[in-house]
Amino acid sequence: MVQLEYEREPVLDVVFYRTESGSEPVRVWLRSLPKEQRTLIGDDIAIVQYKWPVGMPLVRHLGDFVWEVRTSLHKTNARILFAIRKDKMLVLHGFIKKTQKTPKKEIRIAKTRYMDALRRLGDG
Repeated sequence: MVQLEYEREPVLDVVFYRTESGSEPVRVWLRSLPKEQRTLIGDDIAIVQYKWPVGMPLVRHLGDFVWEVRTSLHKTNARILFAIRKDKMLVLHGFIKKTQKTPKKEIRIAKTRYMDALRRLGDG
C-alpha cells in the first residue's frame, strides 16, 4: 500500500463518471477485479489525487483532455483514463491493457463519457 501525506488536503477531488441512469461504469469494472488489483489501482489514483501534477511512469497524457493512470498488475497492466476539470479528476474509463499502445477504442470511450458529463453539467 502506498504511503501518502493524508494530513494535507488532496489537490484534486476524485469523481467517477456517472451515466444518466446513475451507473458508474468504472466502479462496476473495479469491483469485478480481485481485491489486490483494486487496491493497486486505488493507490495509483490516490497518488494522482494528492500529488497532481504527476508524470511518467505513472501518468501519461494521451492528447486533448485524456490522461491515463498506468498500473502494473504483475503479469498484466491496468489503465484508468481520466480528465482534469477545474479541481476534479473525472475518472472516465478503466480496462486491462492487452496491447503495447493504448487502443483508440478505449480513448474514444473516455472522450464520449467526458463530453456526456460536460453536456449534463451544462458545460458542453
